[in-house]
Amino acid sequence: MARPAAPTGLGTKAKRLWTSTTTTYELREDELRILEDACREVDLVERLERELKKAKLTVEGSMGQPVANPLMQEIRQHRSIVQRLLGSLKLPDDEAGEGTKISGAGERSSKARDAASERWKRGA
Repeated sequence: MARPAAPTGLGTKAKRLWTSTTTTYELREDELRILEDACREVDLVERLERELKKAKLTVEGSMGQPVANPLMQEIRQHRSIVQRLLGSLKLPDDEAGEGTKISGAGERSSKARDAASERWKRGA
């Protein structure tokens, strides 16, 4: 199966995430959609971080007190979304724990998905 092309308009980090994931794993259409959403979130985090670099870390609150720049909370929330989206793909970890590419990844991904499905059916 041919590796799906990256969606248009992705930034550098998001495109790297797409490429490394689709090179390593064979994903279904629904999984590709989740991956695209995660990549778009990565781009949003990058844009927010660029804005935060231009701004101060603290801003004036409603009572004149210094408070954390709201961009910091937004960045945290969007990073959390990226983590949840990628976690929902339930991709198998590299056995060596090194995050390297896995040979036969499509086969391994299918086997891991089948094993998880069997566990779910048994109620484990």
